[in-house]
Amino acid sequence: MNKTTLVAMLLFLVLGITTYMKESKKDLSYAPLANGAVVLAFGDSLTYGKGAPIDYSYPAIFEKKTGLYVINAGIPGEDSSTGLKRLPELLKQKPALVILCHGGNDILRRQSLIQLKSNLTQMVKLIKQSGAQVLLVGVPDFHTLGFHTLGLYKEVAKENKILYEGKVLSHIEVNRALKSDYVHPNEKGYEMMADTFIEILQDNKIIH
Repeated sequence: MNKTTLVAMLLFLVLGITTYMKESKKDLSYAPLANGAVVLAFGDSLTYGKGAPIDYSYPAIFEKKTGLYVINAGIPGEDSSTGLKRLPELLKQKPALVILCHGGNDILRRQSLIQLKSNLTQMVKLIKQSGAQVLLVGVPDFHTLGFHTLGLYKEVAKENKILYEGKVLSHIEVNRALKSDYVHPNEKGYEMMADTFIEILQDNKIIH
């Protein structure tokens, strides 16, 4: 391979990477929330705040720290199929942002992961159709050592080009000091969730 060919290949590679980064950034652009925007926290007991006083659920802490109005739409014990049926009515409240953290009960009950991914995908599509932005939160596999986040969450985020956070719950689950029982965070754990979501939203200039 001569020097000219090598330079041409390197230039092509650099241009390709630059184009990909620009396209990816464009695909994942977000709009800042307006003053008075409504945030919908949608999920199960991890959203409801089981294991801590209601004032210490992550939606309550998120609301206090941001000044935004947050609807806590978490229902303990709910699986994703039931959540999918419940979501459209809540979207009538016109949230500007939905923090979607669902599927923990599907995982605990060893329900179909194929169905879980389908339900999450349909939820995301409903949210986007409503005009709201989405932050998808990855849920760990509670049956494995290390509580690693299931890969299907990242797949859903990538396929639908939405904001994704996939580490905080796994971190909480392996740290007994942040939990109230085998599954649920305590006050410190829920505050970590809220702080993590605030940080990622600030980094993407969705909130100040």
